Amino acid sequence: MKVTVLGLGSMGTALAGALLEAGHETTVWNRSAGKGEAPVARGAARAKTAAAAVGASPLVIACLSDYDAVHGVLDPLADDLRGRTLVNLTSGTPEQARASASWAAGHGIGYLDGAIMSTPPGIGNSAIMLLYSGSSQAFAEYRETLASLGDPVDLGDDAGVASLYDTALLGVMWAALAGWLQGTALTGADKVDATAFTRVAIRWTAAVNGFMSTYAPRIDAGVYPGDDATLDVHLGAIEHLVHASAARGLDTRLPELLKASIEQAVAAGHGADGYARLIESVRAGGRA
Repeated sequence: MKVTVLGLGSMGTALAGALLEAGHETTVWNRSAGKGEAPVARGAARAKTAAAAVGASPLVIACLSDYDAVHGVLDPLADDLRGRTLVNLTSGTPEQARASASWAAGHGIGYLDGAIMSTPPGIGNSAIMLLYSGSSQAFAEYRETLASLGDPVDLGDDAGVASLYDTALLGVMWAALAGWLQGTALTGADKVDATAFTRVAIRWTAAVNGFMSTYAPRIDAGVYPGDDATLDVHLGAIEHLVHASAARGLDTRLPELLKASIEQAVAAGHGADGYARLIESVRAGGRA
């Protein structure tokens, strides 16, 4: 397959490298000079212009700094892109992705928006996910090629969904890492090595995964039984985290934030419900 990669930052360079590794005839282009040596050394063709890069392949992958950069490069090349497929792996919002899909459709361009759930060193590993949404025809046609970059996950025809998942999943990551840092600081204050605590914390995440799997259908149904642990029980337990953190001179803002959310739900009469009840406060902007 002939593939073009637009953008040769660390991620774009990794994408080009994975395509070359899989045997695809790869053309690369970057707005500023001085990038692209690594993929060119491995056999990629360097296009002198964006137009030449687009014209070289039926499949064009864009990985630029933002959507403004994508449109700055590609809007003038809409006619060159007509009949080709654009896979936009640039980070942005669902609204930007949908607007880009609309632009592409108006110019006869196949369009997939994507989200890379990895850092550059993971590219090419089938264990990592790349999320795609947009043209089902384009996904089916190029799925095998996209699999060179990582496991391609099809999220449907709405081009904004991949970005939506990306944003939500990063939120899960940041929240999980924040909790891990709090726990690492707490145990470390009593001379526990971070590596020792983390071995146990990783085992604990299996149970947390189980909670999410149990709570998800309850959230969909809007019912929140407290059969595993009620919010009253959670409130008592989180007070221990606040106290232990404060006693060791640690930042208590994270546990205090979690405590306040539970307290609000309990004060509203939901103390006998399960933890998933807190989704209603999130949906209400923290007002319920």
